[in-house]
Amino acid sequence: MKACKQFRAGKQTRIKDADAAQKPLSSGDKIKDKELVLALATQIAAQQEMLYAGRTHKVLVVLQGIDTSGKDGTVKDVFNVINPQGVRIANFKAPTDIERAHDYLWRVHPLVPQQGEITVFNRSHYEDVLITRVHDWIDEAECERRYAQIRDFERMLAETGTVIIKCLLHISKDEQRERLQERVDDPGKHWKFDMQDLEERKSWDKYQELFGKAIQATDADHAPWYVIPANSKTHRNLAVASILLETLLDLKLKPPPAKPELKGLKIA
Repeated sequence: MKACKQFRAGKQTRIKDADAAQKPLSSGDKIKDKELVLALATQIAAQQEMLYAGRTHKVLVVLQGIDTSGKDGTVKDVFNVINPQGVRIANFKAPTDIERAHDYLWRVHPLVPQQGEITVFNRSHYEDVLITRVHDWIDEAECERRYAQIRDFERMLAETGTVIIKCLLHISKDEQRERLQERVDDPGKHWKFDMQDLEERKSWDKYQELFGKAIQATDADHAPWYVIPANSKTHRNLAVASILLETLLDLKLKPPPAKPELKGLKIA
Protein backbone atom coordinates (compact mmCIF):
# COMPACT_ATOMS: atom_id res chain seq x y z
CA MET A 1 0.00 0.00 0.00
CA LYS A 2 1.28 3.45 -0.88
CA ALA A 3 2.25 5.68 2.04
CA CYS A 4 -0.12 8.42 0.84
CA LYS A 5 -3.04 6.04 1.23
CA GLN A 6 -1.72 4.39 4.39
CA PHE A 7 -1.37 7.59 6.41
CA ARG A 8 -4.14 9.68 4.86
CA ALA A 9 -6.44 11.20 7.45
CA GLY A 10 -10.12 11.79 6.98
CA LYS A 11 -13.33 13.13 8.42
CA GLN A 12 -13.42 10.46 11.13
CA THR A 13 -9.82 10.84 12.25
CA ARG A 14 -9.18 10.72 15.99
CA ILE A 15 -5.74 11.34 17.45
CA LYS A 16 -4.87 8.53 19.86
CA ASP A 17 -1.66 8.03 21.84
CA ALA A 18 -1.60 4.31 21.02
CA ASP A 19 -1.24 5.02 17.29
CA ALA A 20 1.95 7.05 17.70
CA ALA A 21 4.16 3.98 18.20
CA GLN A 22 3.12 2.22 14.99
CA LYS A 23 5.88 1.58 12.45
CA PRO A 24 4.25 0.03 9.38
CA LEU A 25 7.05 1.12 7.03
CA SER A 26 9.91 -0.14 9.18
CA SER A 27 11.98 -3.14 8.15
CA GLY A 28 12.79 -3.82 11.78
CA ASP A 29 16.42 -2.85 11.17
CA LYS A 30 17.10 0.76 12.16
CA ILE A 31 20.28 1.00 10.11
CA LYS A 32 18.53 -0.24 6.97
CA ASP A 33 15.64 2.14 7.62
CA LYS A 34 18.03 5.09 7.87
CA GLU A 35 19.67 4.02 4.62
CA LEU A 36 16.23 3.94 3.01
CA VAL A 37 15.49 7.46 4.26
CA LEU A 38 18.68 8.65 2.56
CA ALA A 39 17.75 6.82 -0.63
CA LEU A 40 14.30 8.42 -0.61
CA ALA A 41 15.79 11.85 0.09
CA THR A 42 18.13 11.40 -2.89
CA GLN A 43 15.20 10.54 -5.15
CA ILE A 44 13.30 13.56 -3.82
CA ALA A 45 16.31 15.74 -4.70
CA ALA A 46 16.26 14.42 -8.27
CA GLN A 47 12.54 15.16 -8.55
CA GLN A 48 13.08 18.61 -7.09
CA GLU A 49 15.68 19.37 -9.77
CA MET A 50 13.10 18.71 -12.48
CA LEU A 51 10.50 20.68 -10.49
CA TYR A 52 12.88 23.63 -10.35
CA ALA A 53 13.85 23.36 -14.02
CA GLY A 54 10.29 23.05 -15.28
CA ARG A 55 8.79 25.79 -13.09
CA THR A 56 5.24 24.55 -13.65
CA HIS A 57 4.42 23.29 -10.15
CA LYS A 58 4.79 24.51 -6.58
CA VAL A 59 4.90 22.23 -3.54
CA LEU A 60 3.95 23.15 0.02
CA VAL A 61 4.74 20.73 2.85
CA VAL A 62 3.13 21.58 6.20
CA LEU A 63 4.72 20.00 9.29
CA GLN A 64 2.48 20.37 12.30
CA GLY A 65 2.83 18.77 15.70
CA ILE A 66 3.12 19.29 19.41
CA ASP A 67 6.42 20.36 21.02
CA THR A 68 9.22 17.77 20.46
CA SER A 69 7.23 15.95 17.76
CA GLY A 70 10.18 16.20 15.38
CA LYS A 71 9.49 19.02 12.96
CA ASP A 72 13.10 20.23 12.99
CA GLY A 73 14.42 16.68 12.75
CA THR A 74 12.22 15.96 9.75
CA VAL A 75 13.49 19.06 7.98
CA LYS A 76 17.10 18.06 8.68
CA ASP A 77 16.81 14.41 7.68
CA VAL A 78 14.37 14.49 4.75
CA PHE A 79 15.27 17.75 3.01
CA ASN A 80 19.04 17.96 3.58
CA VAL A 81 19.96 16.47 0.20
CA ILE A 82 17.88 18.90 -1.85
CA ASN A 83 19.64 21.74 -3.65
CA PRO A 84 19.10 24.77 -1.37
CA GLN A 85 18.08 26.88 -4.39
CA GLY A 86 14.89 24.89 -4.74
CA VAL A 87 13.72 24.45 -1.15
CA ARG A 88 12.74 27.01 1.46
CA ILE A 89 12.00 26.46 5.14
CA ALA A 90 9.53 28.80 6.83
CA ASN A 91 9.42 28.74 10.62
CA PHE A 92 6.37 30.17 12.35
CA LYS A 93 6.92 31.51 15.85
CA ALA A 94 4.62 33.64 17.99
CA PRO A 95 3.37 36.54 15.83
CA THR A 96 5.08 39.90 16.15
CA ASP A 97 3.20 43.10 16.98
CA ILE A 98 3.14 44.01 13.28
CA GLU A 99 1.77 40.58 12.37
CA ARG A 100 -0.90 40.82 15.07
CA ALA A 101 -2.02 44.11 13.56
CA HIS A 102 -3.05 42.21 10.39
CA ASP A 103 -5.25 39.21 9.76
CA TYR A 104 -3.65 35.94 10.83
CA LEU A 105 -3.00 34.77 7.24
CA TRP A 106 -1.16 37.98 6.35
CA ARG A 107 2.21 36.60 7.41
CA VAL A 108 1.59 33.23 5.77
CA HIS A 109 0.79 34.12 2.19
CA PRO A 110 4.18 35.71 1.30
CA LEU A 111 5.91 32.49 2.30
CA VAL A 112 4.02 30.01 0.11
CA PRO A 113 6.15 28.42 -2.64
CA GLN A 114 6.82 30.01 -5.97
CA GLN A 115 6.96 28.05 -9.22
CA GLY A 116 9.60 25.33 -9.13
CA GLU A 117 10.01 25.52 -5.36
CA ILE A 118 9.33 23.25 -2.40
CA THR A 119 8.46 25.20 0.74
CA VAL A 120 8.29 23.53 4.14
CA PHE A 121 6.21 25.15 6.86
CA ASN A 122 7.69 24.31 10.27
CA ARG A 123 4.47 24.95 12.17
CA SER A 124 1.96 26.90 10.13
CA HIS A 125 -1.29 28.81 9.91
CA TYR A 126 -2.83 25.94 11.86
CA GLU A 127 -1.38 27.41 15.04
CA ASP A 128 -4.18 29.97 14.69
CA VAL A 129 -6.80 27.28 15.32
CA LEU A 130 -4.77 25.28 17.86
CA ILE A 131 -2.95 27.29 20.55
CA THR A 132 -5.52 30.06 20.16
CA ARG A 133 -8.31 27.65 21.14
CA VAL A 134 -6.32 25.89 23.87
CA HIS A 135 -5.90 29.24 25.65
CA ASP A 136 -9.33 30.59 24.66
CA TRP A 137 -7.88 33.52 22.77
CA ILE A 138 -10.61 32.87 20.22
CA ASP A 139 -14.03 31.30 20.77
CA GLU A 140 -15.59 28.37 18.94
CA ALA A 141 -17.45 30.59 16.48
CA GLU A 142 -14.24 32.38 15.49
CA CYS A 143 -12.48 29.03 15.17
CA GLU A 144 -15.15 27.80 12.76
CA ARG A 145 -14.75 30.99 10.72
CA ARG A 146 -11.01 30.36 10.56
CA TYR A 147 -11.51 26.79 9.41
CA ALA A 148 -13.61 28.16 6.53
CA GLN A 149 -10.96 30.78 5.74
CA ILE A 150 -8.19 28.18 5.77
CA ARG A 151 -10.19 25.95 3.45
CA ASP A 152 -10.64 28.88 1.05
CA PHE A 153 -6.96 29.84 1.33
CA GLU A 154 -5.73 26.34 0.57
CA ARG A 155 -8.24 25.90 -2.26
CA MET A 156 -6.94 29.11 -3.82
CA LEU A 157 -3.35 27.86 -3.52
CA ALA A 158 -4.29 24.54 -5.11
CA GLU A 159 -6.21 26.20 -7.94
CA THR A 160 -3.18 28.34 -8.75
CA GLY A 161 -0.80 25.39 -9.02
CA THR A 162 0.34 24.58 -5.49
CA VAL A 163 0.51 20.93 -4.48
CA ILE A 164 -0.22 20.73 -0.74
CA ILE A 165 0.93 18.03 1.70
CA LYS A 166 -0.03 18.42 5.37
CA CYS A 167 1.61 16.14 7.94
CA LEU A 168 0.72 15.86 11.61
CA LEU A 169 3.76 14.40 13.38
CA HIS A 170 2.01 12.37 16.06
CA ILE A 171 3.85 11.37 19.25
CA SER A 172 2.46 10.01 22.51
CA LYS A 173 2.45 11.86 25.81
CA ASP A 174 5.00 9.44 27.26
CA GLU A 175 7.29 9.97 24.29
CA GLN A 176 7.11 13.73 24.73
CA ARG A 177 7.98 13.35 28.41
CA GLU A 178 11.07 11.33 27.51
CA ARG A 179 12.19 13.85 24.91
CA LEU A 180 11.71 16.79 27.25
CA GLN A 181 13.56 14.95 30.02
CA GLU A 182 16.43 14.24 27.65
CA ARG A 183 16.75 17.96 26.98
CA VAL A 184 16.80 18.68 30.70
CA ASP A 185 19.35 15.97 31.48
CA ASP A 186 21.79 16.91 28.70
CA PRO A 187 23.39 20.37 29.19
CA GLY A 188 24.20 20.37 25.49
CA LYS A 189 20.48 20.34 24.73
CA HIS A 190 19.38 22.96 27.25
CA TRP A 191 19.07 25.46 24.42
CA LYS A 192 16.22 23.33 23.05
CA PHE A 193 14.28 23.41 26.32
CA ASP A 194 11.65 26.03 27.03
CA MET A 195 9.70 26.14 30.31
CA GLN A 196 6.64 27.10 28.27
CA ASP A 197 6.70 23.58 26.84
CA LEU A 198 5.73 22.29 30.29
CA GLU A 199 2.79 24.70 30.43
CA GLU A 200 1.57 23.58 27.01
CA ARG A 201 1.98 19.94 28.08
CA LYS A 202 -0.69 20.48 30.73
CA SER A 203 -3.15 20.91 27.84
CA TRP A 204 -2.16 17.66 26.12
CA ASP A 205 -5.67 16.23 25.82
CA LYS A 206 -7.04 19.51 24.49
CA TYR A 207 -4.32 19.68 21.83
CA GLN A 208 -5.06 16.13 20.69
CA GLU A 209 -8.76 16.96 20.43
CA LEU A 210 -8.04 20.11 18.45
CA PHE A 211 -5.62 18.35 16.09
CA GLY A 212 -8.45 15.97 15.25
CA LYS A 213 -10.97 18.77 14.77
CA ALA A 214 -8.62 20.77 12.54
CA ILE A 215 -7.96 17.73 10.36
CA GLN A 216 -11.66 16.90 10.09
CA ALA A 217 -12.47 20.50 9.18
CA THR A 218 -9.73 21.08 6.60
CA ASP A 219 -8.81 17.75 5.01
CA ALA A 220 -9.50 17.79 1.27
CA ASP A 221 -8.27 15.95 -1.80
CA HIS A 222 -6.44 19.09 -2.92
CA ALA A 223 -5.03 19.68 0.59
CA PRO A 224 -4.74 16.26 2.24
CA TRP A 225 -3.77 15.60 5.84
CA TYR A 226 -1.52 12.70 6.79
CA VAL A 227 -1.14 11.50 10.39
CA ILE A 228 2.44 10.29 10.82
CA PRO A 229 3.24 7.90 13.70
CA ALA A 230 6.33 9.68 15.02
CA ASN A 231 7.45 8.04 18.26
CA SER A 232 10.16 6.51 16.10
CA LYS A 233 12.17 9.31 14.53
CA THR A 234 13.42 7.06 11.74
CA HIS A 235 9.91 5.85 10.91
CA ARG A 236 8.68 9.44 10.96
CA ASN A 237 11.29 10.32 8.34
CA LEU A 238 10.44 7.24 6.28
CA ALA A 239 6.76 8.16 6.22
CA VAL A 240 7.20 11.84 5.34
CA ALA A 241 9.82 11.09 2.68
CA SER A 242 7.65 8.35 1.15
CA ILE A 243 4.60 10.62 0.98
CA LEU A 244 6.57 13.47 -0.57
CA LEU A 245 8.26 11.24 -3.15
CA GLU A 246 4.98 9.56 -4.14
CA THR A 247 3.38 12.99 -4.56
CA LEU A 248 6.24 14.26 -6.71
CA LEU A 249 6.22 11.13 -8.87
CA ASP A 250 2.48 11.57 -9.45
CA LEU A 251 3.26 14.95 -11.04
CA LYS A 252 5.20 13.09 -13.77
CA LEU A 253 7.87 15.76 -13.81
CA LYS A 254 10.15 15.99 -16.84
CA PRO A 255 13.06 18.23 -17.77
CA PRO A 256 12.01 21.18 -19.96
CA PRO A 257 12.24 20.66 -23.74
CA ALA A 258 15.62 21.06 -25.42
CA LYS A 259 16.30 24.48 -26.96
CA PRO A 260 16.51 24.16 -30.75
CA GLU A 261 18.86 27.12 -30.98
CA LEU A 262 21.49 25.20 -29.03
CA LYS A 263 21.61 22.24 -31.44
CA GLY A 264 25.07 21.93 -32.93
CA LEU A 265 26.44 24.88 -30.95
CA LYS A 266 30.19 24.58 -30.40
CA ILE A 267 31.80 26.47 -27.56
CA ALA A 268 35.07 28.12 -28.61
